[in-house]
Amino acid sequence: MKLLVTGGQGMVGSAVEGKNDEIIHLSRDNCNLLNKKQTHRLFSQLKPDGVIHCAGKVGGIGGNSNFKGEYFYNNLLINTNVIEASRLAGVKRLVAYLSTCVFPDNVTYPLTIDQIHTGEPHSSNYPYAYAKRMADVQIRAYREQYGLNYTSIIPSNIYGPNDNFNLDHGHVMPMLIHKLYLAKKNNTDFTVWGSGKPLREFIYSKDIAKISKWILENYEGTDPLIISGDEEVSIKDLVDLLVQEFNFKGNVIFDSTKPDGQYKKPSDNSKIKELLPNFEYTPFEKGIKETVNWFIENYENARK
Repeated sequence: MKLLVTGGQGMVGSAVEGKNDEIIHLSRDNCNLLNKKQTHRLFSQLKPDGVIHCAGKVGGIGGNSNFKGEYFYNNLLINTNVIEASRLAGVKRLVAYLSTCVFPDNVTYPLTIDQIHTGEPHSSNYPYAYAKRMADVQIRAYREQYGLNYTSIIPSNIYGPNDNFNLDHGHVMPMLIHKLYLAKKNNTDFTVWGSGKPLREFIYSKDIAKISKWILENYEGTDPLIISGDEEVSIKDLVDLLVQEFNFKGNVIFDSTKPDGQYKKPSDNSKIKELLPNFEYTPFEKGIKETVNWFIENYENARK
């Protein structure tokens, strides 16, 4: 299989592997996916058999709050261009990444796919969420009109090597890792946004990459798939694990004047567990150790 991975230099895209496949890891240096002509031309030239679409404008609470218009516009264009270019290039199978933020703020837990379009997303990230929802709508429409085996997947919080460790706009895990690295280096306090009480599900990038490839090659269903680990972790417990991994001896301060975001977002991953009952997820502590070690070793060149 000739497999094209958008966002191929990012955390998930770079983790997609396959011994018997020709895998093209596409980066923004190869093609500006915001540009329709560039995107269509590249897909037409490459003619991949399958596409794993990871590319997007992503960030944590800070990024979603401060760049609402940019997050909406960029993600809407990227998703629309990639999915349409795939169709025109004859791509038969595609997996596109959504996010748990696509779910409404007023939702029944655990998160289930039938609730995706039933209400307004959380106010902290609604532009990004709506843009991601439209990818699901486009995929559904293309399935119905063109008979294409395109699928959207909804992962929980992904973490791992090669993430974006930006201090202002990154997701919770990489941002905390970078802040703690600097706190230890500079002998300062480690300040964490919020109360530490919110709960999150995490999944290691190498695990989600393997699952994505399996879905691309094997899944015949029409519904999106939720992919998450089996347990919720509080931000406080995550901080404790990171402090232990860094062997940090300074003060840890939870700044309750900063927003927590949604308190919890537990999801129903029963479908993927049914499809892959024997999949072995990377233990959380091992994933954190590998991620922290990678960041320390690659600090100068890491995205930040």
